[in-house]
Amino acid sequence: MTPLETLILATYFFILIILAGYGWHRYYLVYAYMKNRDKVPVPVNRFDELPTVTLQLPIYNEMYVVDRLIQSVCRMDYPRDRFEVQVLDDSTDETRSIAQMAVRRAVAQGVDITYLHRTDRTGYKAGALEAGMKVAKGEFIAIFDADFLPTPDFLKRTVDHFTDPKVAVVQARWGHINADYSLLTKIQSILLDAHFVLEHGGRNRAGCFFNFNGTAGVWRREAIDSAGGWQHDTLTEDLDLSYRAQLLGWKFVFLPDVVSPAEVPVEMNSFKSQQHRWAKGSIQTCMKLLPRILRSNQPIGVKAEAFFHLTANFNYLLMSVLSVLMFPAMYVRYNMGWTEMLLIDIPLFAAATLSVCNFYIVSQRELYPDWRTRLKYLPFLMSIGIGLCVNNTRAVLEALFHKESEFARTPKYGIERDSDEWAGKKYHQTVGVQSLIELALGLYFTGTVFYALINQIYGTLPFLMLFQIGFLYTGLLSILQQFTGDEAMAPEIAK
Repeated sequence: MTPLETLILATYFFILIILAGYGWHRYYLVYAYMKNRDKVPVPVNRFDELPTVTLQLPIYNEMYVVDRLIQSVCRMDYPRDRFEVQVLDDSTDETRSIAQMAVRRAVAQGVDITYLHRTDRTGYKAGALEAGMKVAKGEFIAIFDADFLPTPDFLKRTVDHFTDPKVAVVQARWGHINADYSLLTKIQSILLDAHFVLEHGGRNRAGCFFNFNGTAGVWRREAIDSAGGWQHDTLTEDLDLSYRAQLLGWKFVFLPDVVSPAEVPVEMNSFKSQQHRWAKGSIQTCMKLLPRILRSNQPIGVKAEAFFHLTANFNYLLMSVLSVLMFPAMYVRYNMGWTEMLLIDIPLFAAATLSVCNFYIVSQRELYPDWRTRLKYLPFLMSIGIGLCVNNTRAVLEALFHKESEFARTPKYGIERDSDEWAGKKYHQTVGVQSLIELALGLYFTGTVFYALINQIYGTLPFLMLFQIGFLYTGLLSILQQFTGDEAMAPEIAK
């Protein structure tokens, strides 16, 4: 082999081995969950007198869902003199008047609710939560993002867990009010189900750290203050505060049976924006806190799990490099002998991909009686995960090189039924050069698929097609939905 061929294969196998290692970690999470499956969290006691809770609703330009959110929160089945609602509005559009009107209606109904508007978005969501804390009455703080619809019994099902003075957070599971709207929303619902059931469930019940998800949870105010409060130096202030609090010895509780329904993004560009923020913020938190975690006196198992958790998004950078190397590595390996490819490459790919299948199959089996009917979505789920690697690689690189960016909130359109439309509404995300790169990679893998067919390397086809479909789907859908949204908005703009 030439030095270049050696470098290509060495890099290729190095990346495959790391990805396979993270794949095996998914097996561990499933094992941790199943081993501790019966450890259902229960309150150590019940409050004789229910404590005061402040419900914070951080919003920014949410004209389609803010009224729905405020109405939902104000229906909370909790003593009226024991909870207050704070509408923390940083909006610059019609959301302000809609929110103010909803607040006035709630006040007329006897709800203790206040409207707080900031003209300076310092700290973005974290800054809004921090500002609300300064005037909050409650010793516990419940937080709901604009797209959530908390059930009336939410507080009563969560607050008694705080009778344990060491508990800092009670996190509920997210539900999905529009999961069946499209293939994209169905995939997102499956991704989130696995995150909550297996990642949160496995970590929490195994005694490892897990994170508050920024919404649909309740904090002990004392824990926020003791951990240093809401800080603005990452895009995932929830993840950052969660690890800081747990390093101080605070306990977190995850309640999989308490479900708070929410709207998942219906357009690809909004989904990408959300994933970009989460990926970038997690790497920022990793660089900020992982050294401190590894130096702490936490058990080795807790440190190891925190390492896998906080570094997981680096895999997108590796996936991007792997995508580029796929064809040259195949070409070199084919000229060496395709049987070696079957013996080495495919087992490594299988270790990385089969663990993903197992991960999502178990999560669906745990939640839904008809879980078998949902298995048809697994190939698309893996493809979309691959298709996101360009988007999330950009996020990882921005975090590594300390590129500043604002907190780009995910647009919500009030989509609850299949008949609801989003294309004629505001807040569309724009398409940049990234979608063209994804499309180019999709065409690149189309050529690679043809190469494999011509040379009868059939064992690689399932893996190559995951890459091909993933890049084509994410790139084309981003462009098409941007065009659809622009066309639908044109008459509205003309008015």
